[in-house]
Amino acid sequence: MGRPKQRLKGQRRDSAQRHTTAQRAPQQGRDGTQMPQPQQPASGRPPQTMRIAKAIARAGLCSRREAERWIAEGRVTVNGEVLKSPARDVRPNDVVLVDGKPLPSFEPVQLWRYYKPRGLVTTHRDPQGRPTVFENLPECMPRVISVGRLDFNTEGLLLLTTDGALARHLELPSTGWLRRYRVRAHGKVTQADLDKLKDGIEVEGIRYGPIEATLDRVQGSNVWMTIALREGKHREVRKVLGALGLEVNRLIRVSFGPFQLLDLKPGEVEPVRRRVLIDQLGPRTAQLLGLTADGEEEKARRRRRKSAVSEPEARLDDFEDDGR
Repeated sequence: MGRPKQRLKGQRRDSAQRHTTAQRAPQQGRDGTQMPQPQQPASGRPPQTMRIAKAIARAGLCSRREAERWIAEGRVTVNGEVLKSPARDVRPNDVVLVDGKPLPSFEPVQLWRYYKPRGLVTTHRDPQGRPTVFENLPECMPRVISVGRLDFNTEGLLLLTTDGALARHLELPSTGWLRRYRVRAHGKVTQADLDKLKDGIEVEGIRYGPIEATLDRVQGSNVWMTIALREGKHREVRKVLGALGLEVNRLIRVSFGPFQLLDLKPGEVEPVRRRVLIDQLGPRTAQLLGLTADGEEEKARRRRRKSAVSEPEARLDDFEDDGR
């Protein structure tokens, strides 16, 4: 079955807001469309010296933890050597193969907001043959991974990124970002019942942390609520409300940390500007994840050229950035 035609929001925005600069060379997307990308080393080579698992994650294949499992399984080679340990640094001229294939060309770290419809699984391949999120993305999207998951019958905001390390950072409970949901459930509940969730609750031997819950309105035999939590354990909202005698029949994630669903429609996806992402992560975390704002690299080059002219005795190497 072919992919349905879907609209990529923001395609007609002013060119100054796009995530590319004039110095970036075009690269083809999955449908052959020219997609702007920065100049990168050859496919299968990291843009700077880094740990092998990080290099695989930065290529967008998987998370760093999953990359370490692949290495332990003998699926990764560097310059023809089969690796058994992730304790290995790779350099720009090393050839890295995963399952005998070069890493995809390195891309700039990017993040998108996506409205996941109901009836899709958040996985690249489903053993049951169900339709997946990644099969239904617009054709112009590069290969991405999700920040966490939404289950088959849950809809709403799902963050997508080209970088496994960024995905892992954003989905960690320790990041502390609030996940907010709109929930419709069959049954009766009072605000007093929901207020008890502020202290957490144990369901079937699993302890769930504090949950903010507000009863919005009663609609026939259903109730509408707003639920906010920070952990996001597997099917947490459904299980916690089930313990209160409620059966969830619609679940929509409306925000993930500072990122909002807003006016996205089911199936639509919109890029997050890199400057916005850096602001939300904080400069230190953004630097560790290899993020720079649009245009910053060119500004840095101009500063280095200016310094080299005003101080001819200084070496250009003294002004090189750290490879972010």
